[in-house]
Amino acid sequence: MGRQREFDLDEALDAALCVFWSKGYEGASYTDLTQAIGVERPALYSAFGNKEALFLRALERYYEHYLDFFPAALEQPTSKEVVAHILRGAADLNTRYQDHKGCLGIHGALACSEDGEPVQRALVDARAGGEKILRERLERAKEEGDLPKDADCAALAAFVCAVLHGMAVQAKAGFSRDTLESIINHTLSTWPSK
Repeated sequence: MGRQREFDLDEALDAALCVFWSKGYEGASYTDLTQAIGVERPALYSAFGNKEALFLRALERYYEHYLDFFPAALEQPTSKEVVAHILRGAADLNTRYQDHKGCLGIHGALACSEDGEPVQRALVDARAGGEKILRERLERAKEEGDLPKDADCAALAAFVCAVLHGMAVQAKAGFSRDTLESIINHTLSTWPSK
């Protein structure tokens, strides 16, 4: 009979998530992770496999528990309200925690060695998936007459994501919520209307 785990997996994932959010995939050492979780390396390997698998599980948890504003935004009645909800939700998340500012999905693996390439690819794919969902929502807004007939929904979605990602970088660098709010207000002031 195998030995019982001596730690809660959800708590361990939360602890690992915070380490990755703060330090990124490659910046987070096994020592950082084992100290945050409160276990030795063998227990970490036994529960999660390797560091890559732990990161991907933590990333999944991040999307489930911290990005709930994104699906809620897609339900807003107008494209401008959709974008406002996304940008304000991101600004809140990016500045909420003093010890891990920014966005795990952006900072998790911006620069990686070849060993980190699968993690980097997972993050790129997730960001592309979010942009695709936003583009589809904007296309629906265009069909409903909420956006001009000549609106380029792919360009608009890419623009919003570029602003979103830039805000995450600025938050990580210590920019204030007020600064991010100014960026949001400017972005919304340029939003196309019929």
